[in-house]
Amino acid sequence: MSDHELIERARSGEDAAFQVLIERYYRTVQKFAFQIGVHPSSVEDVTQEVFLKVYRSISSFSGGTFTTWLYSITLNTARDLIRKEKRQKRNIQAVKEKSKRKIYGETDSSEDNSKLHEAIKSLPEKYRIPLILHYFHDKTYREVSQVTGDSETAIKTRVMRARKQLKEWYEKAGVIHE
Repeated sequence: MSDHELIERARSGEDAAFQVLIERYYRTVQKFAFQIGVHPSSVEDVTQEVFLKVYRSISSFSGGTFTTWLYSITLNTARDLIRKEKRQKRNIQAVKEKSKRKIYGETDSSEDNSKLHEAIKSLPEKYRIPLILHYFHDKTYREVSQVTGDSETAIKTRVMRARKQLKEWYEKAGVIHE
């Protein structure tokens, strides 16, 4: 069954159709959330929040490409979470400085050890998001521009600059020798 048919059925209240959409795209949302910088321990929460938002607003879906809409919702949900985490980190840092006591509990995830993931995470968001969507989710420049709201030309430029920055990162790390 096509996405369009599933969306129409979900709009008319058919929960089974919405469940099929979730099953079809759950892993894609998880993967994208992780790739754009959501901490592994928060990926599940972001994914659930995305599908909750999709469920609440499926009636207002304009009929474009469902995956583009889904990526946009995921991107915005992840940005919200990342901003929230940054606020929390600032608050923790302020408490740490004020009390002069060390706070324990931050752990490294084995998933964060990947060199490529580390390099991609180091990119500014305006380069990281288009790169991930284009190369890891096989989205065209046009589709990426629809997700981010930026022009197709800007997306092409950002992907090119992201690749250049990754190459420089790898050269500094001693992985690429020219």
